[in-house]
Amino acid sequence: VARAQQHRTLRSDTMLRTAFLALCVAPAVALRLTMVREGMSKSVPFLKKGANLAGVAGGEAEFDPLGFSDFVPMTWLRESELKHGRVCMLATLGYVVTDLGLRLPGPEHQVSSLEAHNFLVSKGIMTQLAIFILPLELLSAAAIAGTMQGKNDRKPGDYGFDPLNFGSKLSPEKYAVMETKELKNGRLAMLAFSGIVTQAALTGKGFPYF
Repeated sequence: VARAQQHRTLRSDTMLRTAFLALCVAPAVALRLTMVREGMSKSVPFLKKGANLAGVAGGEAEFDPLGFSDFVPMTWLRESELKHGRVCMLATLGYVVTDLGLRLPGPEHQVSSLEAHNFLVSKGIMTQLAIFILPLELLSAAAIAGTMQGKNDRKPGDYGFDPLNFGSKLSPEKYAVMETKELKNGRLAMLAFSGIVTQAALTGKGFPYF
């Protein structure tokens, strides 16, 4: 009995020592983990965060697994992302609406979204479209060049197009929120459009493409 009591006392003493040691070490371990996390990406915690992502709209998630922001100017990346996101938001809507049957009159418009490109090329309509878009691209290129060279205070993606005057009614904080919303919707649209076109090509079917 005495030996059992001694064993229990020794075991209890060992547990107390272990607990005390854990309490002493835990703050140091927690501090070390915090320091590691501070240098890592929030969205991909096993990768380092991009140093150039701080302070830009949409950069709060620190998602840049390939490290483009480390060697490509953020101004150029943001300009490209916004442009492709806006195009894909319009393209996703147009692609689906066309396949749901909303089309202009005339035989040249009675094709599916998947068939439209090749059909328009065969009719020479894509050349007309390119001629129409070229001046707009040249004007935007001049604005982008000025931004890249620091000749103006224009933000990436800002073409002064706000016909309903939404931007002027927002505080700087709310404007920043809207910028992030546009980015996120544009990113979703880029993924959505890629998926829709791929699914349509694989199945050969219209909406919902399966």
